[in-house]
Amino acid sequence: MFERFTERAINAVSESQHLAQLMKCNEVMPEHLLLALINEAKGVSLKIFRMYQISFDNIESEVKKYVTPGSGVQENIPFSHSYKEILKHTLDLASKSGNNNILFEHLFLSVITDKNSNIQNILNKFNFDYFTARDILTKLVQKKIKRLEHPETEEDNLKSSFESIYESPSLSEVFDRAVSKLSAKGYEILGTEQIVASILENSDSELVQTVNKYGLNTLSFDEKLSEQQSRQAEYEGKKVIFTPNAFLMMNNAFQIAKELGSSEITPEHIILSLLKNKKGIAYDIIKSLGINGEKLSDEILKPIEKQMPETLSIMKLAKEEARRIGRNVVGTEMFLLGIIAEGTSLAFEVLNDLEITMKDARLVVENLVGFGNEYFENDITFTNRAKRVLERAWLSAKKTNKQKIEAVDLLLAILDEPSSLAMKALDQLGVDAIEIRHGILKGI
Repeated sequence: MFERFTERAINAVSESQHLAQLMKCNEVMPEHLLLALINEAKGVSLKIFRMYQISFDNIESEVKKYVTPGSGVQENIPFSHSYKEILKHTLDLASKSGNNNILFEHLFLSVITDKNSNIQNILNKFNFDYFTARDILTKLVQKKIKRLEHPETEEDNLKSSFESIYESPSLSEVFDRAVSKLSAKGYEILGTEQIVASILENSDSELVQTVNKYGLNTLSFDEKLSEQQSRQAEYEGKKVIFTPNAFLMMNNAFQIAKELGSSEITPEHIILSLLKNKKGIAYDIIKSLGINGEKLSDEILKPIEKQMPETLSIMKLAKEEARRIGRNVVGTEMFLLGIIAEGTSLAFEVLNDLEITMKDARLVVENLVGFGNEYFENDITFTNRAKRVLERAWLSAKKTNKQKIEAVDLLLAILDEPSSLAMKALDQLGVDAIEIRHGILKGI
């Protein structure tokens, strides 16, 4: 039976056995389970008890009026018949709600609706509203329904700190050379071709040595560039400081940098963005050289992935979690699962100390976002709120002069989005922002 119980539910049953032993009872009674639920309550369950000023201490005194101590302390105390009936009812509730797992809330529901014990007599003394509590808990345990849209998709557009790329140390020389090329051609707007040509001139960089192996070098690029008759491929939208495609390339490079856990944009991110966008003169040249964009991207990513920055690992794990439930959209809740799954960071240690487990976190997230039916092969995208969290994490790392975005930056950024799904999940898991911030401060 208990293999279907979540960790929180198992903990409640174990705690009821422990309490029966402390009270020297011969059987584990439903009243012991009520006490255990109060002791183990978190999130919504804890709030329900607090609504009626119910605490362990004031319930314990009432429970002792109804349970009779036995002859002495026993190690393996059996469940009473009425306790077993509650467990059976709990299984029925789970089946009716469509869940394969037995949640803490299922136990809670079964206990407060039990009429074969003294539980309702005890709760009546606190003016406990069974109907309100039942409605709240029933909504929490409903089957994880399929939802076509991710709850965080309908949001305002993200306002980015894209302009900060001009201050990136890794790109200052690139832009200086690119502007020189621009002036030499008599152009006023920077395009993908000037930016990429400028990157290729740094022959000592690992990136340039990598792309050289694929036949992309200054000579081959300039030769193909000289064959271009116009810059029409650069103008597929509104004219800005960059050509539209150069702006798109740089903007996506900024997003790629954040997803790869970097606190600054590098030439690698620009080339990766160019290969992903597949637009502009620079890309047309790469294509005409017969270069396989996917293989080149993988080659560029290898040294970045070897460094295994925390955020890169978390992003990969977050995407895997999204795919697991049939989603090709990653929201803040998937970032939370990614932090827990990564399992080595300070952010993970803080959540772990607060007794947040992967099993319980997954169940909460599944109930929040439901299951989708997107094809796994589709590109994984981020909700605007997830992008905003990444943006905040990037700014946090930048502010503290870190080279990499750390998991703790990501977790702190999540805390700044109180209405996000990640925060809703944390609330249901029984922790709040204050506890997490305190844990992070202690760990620093």
